[in-house]
Amino acid sequence: MTTKYDAIVIGTGQSGPSLAARLAGEEMKVAIIERKLFGGTCVNTGCIPTKTLVASARAAYLARRGEEFGVMIDGSIAMDMKRVKGRKDGVVAKSNQGVERWLKNTENCTVYEGHARLEDSHTVSVGEQMLEADKIFINVGARAFIPPFPGIQSVDYLTNTSMMEVDFLPEHLVIIGGSYIGLEFGQMYRRFGSDVTIVERASRLIQREDEDISQAIKDILENEGVNVRLDAKCIDAEKDGDQVRVKLDCDSGAREVTGSHLLLAVGRVPNTDDLGLEKVGIEVNERGYIMVDDQLRTKVPGVWALGDCNGEGAFTHTSYNDYEIVAANLLDDDPRRVSDRILAYALYIDPPLGRVGMTEAQVRQSGQKALMATRPMTRVSRAVEKSETQGFMKILVGAETKEILGAAILGIGGDEIIHSILDVMYAKAPYTVIQRAVHIHPTVTELIPTMLADLKPLQ
Repeated sequence: MTTKYDAIVIGTGQSGPSLAARLAGEEMKVAIIERKLFGGTCVNTGCIPTKTLVASARAAYLARRGEEFGVMIDGSIAMDMKRVKGRKDGVVAKSNQGVERWLKNTENCTVYEGHARLEDSHTVSVGEQMLEADKIFINVGARAFIPPFPGIQSVDYLTNTSMMEVDFLPEHLVIIGGSYIGLEFGQMYRRFGSDVTIVERASRLIQREDEDISQAIKDILENEGVNVRLDAKCIDAEKDGDQVRVKLDCDSGAREVTGSHLLLAVGRVPNTDDLGLEKVGIEVNERGYIMVDDQLRTKVPGVWALGDCNGEGAFTHTSYNDYEIVAANLLDDDPRRVSDRILAYALYIDPPLGRVGMTEAQVRQSGQKALMATRPMTRVSRAVEKSETQGFMKILVGAETKEILGAAILGIGGDEIIHSILDVMYAKAPYTVIQRAVHIHPTVTELIPTMLADLKPLQ
């Protein structure tokens, strides 16, 4: 027997629940399917738990620095990792359970728990149950990529998901992958008290960023005692008693590193390999991401893909914006598009990196005339007052349009401050709008107008 709906939503990540609720609010009969954890990656193994752990790590970091601020702490600073995990679990449970309660109490919305597969362009199976709808929305997210390194299957390893169950302090955490996930966990566990080695195959960390950003982040981590190994061209792993040995082929340093635990942080793959996409002709690219148009429609009429599985953002905020785009086009006669979105994201090491728009390298590659200004955090009084002077700010402006092309703020509050630049970019306003704004003193943001007054031609 087939149960008919107006719409089926597969997955309860950042965009799925909001879309299901919106459609149900329009008097549509909606089914939403979740195979495991309500809330998806962000709620359970991504943003919320990791940033909760980052907060615990920062508390430990500040406690150890207390004497700098005249705060005298008797005795040593010790971590209770079970309490650290317990705090994280409490925060996650509140969000996870909140999403589940919301959906199960939404009128016109039926929740199914199980693995969904497409049987045809209008039919989805969940176990023995068959569901049918004219509109199907895929929001299945992504998971950690397990690289095919020699020996990787013979050793125990952690991913960003299994790290959420760690309630002890690894003696020496070896992290393969020098990008966002690896760097956040690396600094976090170093602050908890572990020895940490980050192994990266490329010649620098986070290759998508400019070289000065990569170097500054490397300096920040190394200043805290994180060992960074670059140019690891040939990696393999093997057991060494109860430890794991990672062999390297690096231009300098030891040819191998041995640690108590291994974390793989080398990227994500979409959860699209067991959905039955091939049955209905839904196309994926070479990495498995569902191909969509500017309104997130697949080539199969009546089927959309949102969130991490479409490769159009891979962030919580872009997933939610996917929901907004689909809802606006379907329900509001408002033709919103993915291409209207300005790239913005953050790296949550401490201090954080806030990024928006084009990098300096991308501006140079574009060939357009541009202006650029930078300012070290050592020349930001608010950062000096807080003894948080690592990092710098950088902004790029079109020489002819006067519009902001991109910016990076690596420094205290950078993940929040970047939005003052982002909003001006969305307004398509000239940089002089923010340059002539009178900001509050003393703040970090007040130095953005000052920095903009020092723009010089990009050489």
